Amino acid sequence: MIRALLLTPVLAMLLFAGIYLLTPQAALELPAPRIGYLDTHAHIAGIGAGGSGCFVNAALADSYKFKFYLRGFGVTRADLKEHGDELVARHMNRLIANSKYVRNAVILALDGVIRNNAIDRSITQIYVPNEFVSRMARKYRHLKFGASVHPDRSDWRERLVRAKGEGAVLVKWLPAIMDIDPSDPRHIPYYRTLVKLGLPLLVHVGTERAFSDANDTLGDPRKLTLPLKEGVTVIAAHIATTGKYEGQPSHERLLSMFQEFPNLYADISSLTQINKVGYLVEALKAPGVRERLLYGSDWPLQFFPLVSPFFHWPDIGLRQAKTIQKTKNPWDRDVALKTALGVPRSTFQRSARLLLQ
Repeated sequence: MIRALLLTPVLAMLLFAGIYLLTPQAALELPAPRIGYLDTHAHIAGIGAGGSGCFVNAALADSYKFKFYLRGFGVTRADLKEHGDELVARHMNRLIANSKYVRNAVILALDGVIRNNAIDRSITQIYVPNEFVSRMARKYRHLKFGASVHPDRSDWRERLVRAKGEGAVLVKWLPAIMDIDPSDPRHIPYYRTLVKLGLPLLVHVGTERAFSDANDTLGDPRKLTLPLKEGVTVIAAHIATTGKYEGQPSHERLLSMFQEFPNLYADISSLTQINKVGYLVEALKAPGVRERLLYGSDWPLQFFPLVSPFFHWPDIGLRQAKTIQKTKNPWDRDVALKTALGVPRSTFQRSARLLLQ
């Protein structure tokens, strides 16, 4: 019995390897865009090396998750200490420059938790300052500035105006980590300023598992109703996948809002990860949603074991999965996989039209 149990996974691996080797590779013919796609949702971070101002608290920095993220960025902690956090931006820019389909990526700042008009480092898990991100976007041609300004800052208005002047194309909130309630009426002046400046608000909704701790009650998609009613162009990250609110799956809660709010969009970042298989195909079938989807990758979380085209073989077939797996550039591989899952070219083009007009 014990021998049989030990042999089962080995035989399964051999069977998969045989199927992989015997499966022919499909031709990958994707029309290359004339201008290139814009990735709406890409992350950048650091440890504060080289004067970046970035901050990661001890709990996250010492966790397996942060080591995992560094691997995705293609750097080590020693690399950052030697060359500075700018190394992450340089690496991203080089990869995008070599992409056949993607021309630019919005790199996202992330403000901290604000108490008494200052960042409270005792409860802030990660901080990526606007100053660092805007500087990287000015220096590297394929990177665009995604700002982050906490509405509890006393100078939030000045910070938003400054970010817009420095080329910010959107503002990012991660409420469950930043301790922001999007439904709080105190934020109405903030929302009206976003409208005046023409800055969309990219908000993580649904549960959050990328950090060591999160207040998921703040991720309810219905909390976006207030900024939407104030006229803010809201981009719901990841189509609000994962989690439930009032017994309703988070993504279904969001999908029901599209017909009510013409200023609501969602990005398709992270939807190829193993814990989100099937969500993208479902969203593409929902009425009135396909026309509001934007391309996003969730870089750097695009590698195995988080993402593999073989996780999606029932929808794309083994031949296509094998072909996509052999695509070297991570952004091209992401575009190829999402195209195989049915994402139309208009979705990839929409991000640039909305954010770079």
